[in-house]
Amino acid sequence: MKKNKFLAIILLSFSLILGSCSKDDNGETTDPADDVTGTPQLQPGTDEPEAIDLSAYDNGSRVMMQAFYWDVEPRFAWWDNLSEKVPGWADAGVERIWIPSPAKGQSGGYSMGYDPSDYFDFGNFEQHGTVETRFGSREELENLIAVSHDNDVEVIADIVLNHNSGGGLQYNPYRDYETYTLFNEENGNASGMFNRTYEDFYPNSVSEYDPGSLFYAETNLDHHRERVQDWLWKNDNSVAKYYKNVMGFDGWRFDYVKGFEPWVVKEWNEAVGGFSVGENFDGNPDVLRDWIEASGSPAFDFSTFYKLEESLDRYEDLTNLEKDMLWKTHPESAVTFTANHDTEKDSEEDNYIMTSNKMKAYAYILTHPGYPTIFYSDYENENFKEELKTLISIHNSIAAGDTEILYVDQDEYVMKRSGTGTNPGLILYISLNNSTKRRTVSSNWNNVTLMDYSGNSTYKPTSDENGMVQIEAPAKAYAIYSITE
Repeated sequence: MKKNKFLAIILLSFSLILGSCSKDDNGETTDPADDVTGTPQLQPGTDEPEAIDLSAYDNGSRVMMQAFYWDVEPRFAWWDNLSEKVPGWADAGVERIWIPSPAKGQSGGYSMGYDPSDYFDFGNFEQHGTVETRFGSREELENLIAVSHDNDVEVIADIVLNHNSGGGLQYNPYRDYETYTLFNEENGNASGMFNRTYEDFYPNSVSEYDPGSLFYAETNLDHHRERVQDWLWKNDNSVAKYYKNVMGFDGWRFDYVKGFEPWVVKEWNEAVGGFSVGENFDGNPDVLRDWIEASGSPAFDFSTFYKLEESLDRYEDLTNLEKDMLWKTHPESAVTFTANHDTEKDSEEDNYIMTSNKMKAYAYILTHPGYPTIFYSDYENENFKEELKTLISIHNSIAAGDTEILYVDQDEYVMKRSGTGTNPGLILYISLNNSTKRRTVSSNWNNVTLMDYSGNSTYKPTSDENGMVQIEAPAKAYAIYSITE
């Protein structure tokens, strides 16, 4: 017994000696003298550093707000709800709001706008069981646009250009049965503008070709027909020109662009201009790049969305962030996001970023190149709002310059933005580890004390004369470092 007790004491002592210089799970030595509780690591005799004024480094970048979620409530009051929120969003750094398809759908007061019936009924015609749309009246929509413009915020309309819904029955000789392809004043088109028949949909006397649609195949508009082009974007009273010149919309989000050819978007934008983005629901960056080249329009960066989901959720492996993404080759055309009305609607395992990882995903898109979109339900979540305001402020100020990955492994990711001119740039450190992590990296700042502008860490390291600095990320969180005064 005594021999075993003595052996245990020796083993315990040996383990304590080894513990005085431990290694993290990636093999980097962690100095036990480092205080990982957040005590500032300042040079002896120096004063407490002060944060720089981020507004002094305005880089001209802003963000877009997706101003809705699926099945918004309250019904008939959404435009008024947004009108109240726009001034605060503008103060936070939002320059555009993307609203749902604003015209009357077949589902009437329950429609989210993606079953378009009358492109010119904004809540001012009695049809499909209601005058107002789910979102409110035309007057309330016009007020929202006016309030937004008063706050220097653009309004982006969701445009559904292929599938229609809510017309009347008529015999369709090209299908040899009755189809719901009659749109007139008595059948789903009370405005009387852009009346349609089976000749305006695939197939018809002009076109056999149908690019395909997952929705309402019998009422998939044929964009090759001159009449359809005239009503959608060419004529002075076309959908595009009416939305821009009469309603005051500033740009377009094109729904389900897989359902029609990219030249349609190109011609629309050439006719009316404005900001545009296409929903090409595909995680393959080559597919997105091909569509951008053909349409001339930016696209939502589903490749980055899925890489974030894989990295943070599905595989818990941050090395996926080294892979190809749209923003890496086309940053000016990549509209990045972490959630939208579709991904949040179903919350499918591989089509959704978990709530616990949302802010790490936002930290990524708000520090990297690309044009970030904030999701309404995330921003209006009181658990996220202040953190998102901080990230937007960082994005609009010091997220500038070239991007370089300084370190990446399964549970750590460190990225540097080099800054431009007097703009200092930043270093993002994301960790999936259960413990506080430290990593020594190369910065652009020599002999400068840094701080975490996200507020997640109070650790304030000082770089050496060569710019080397040890930064810290809290457990399962992130930090964003830059210089101090």
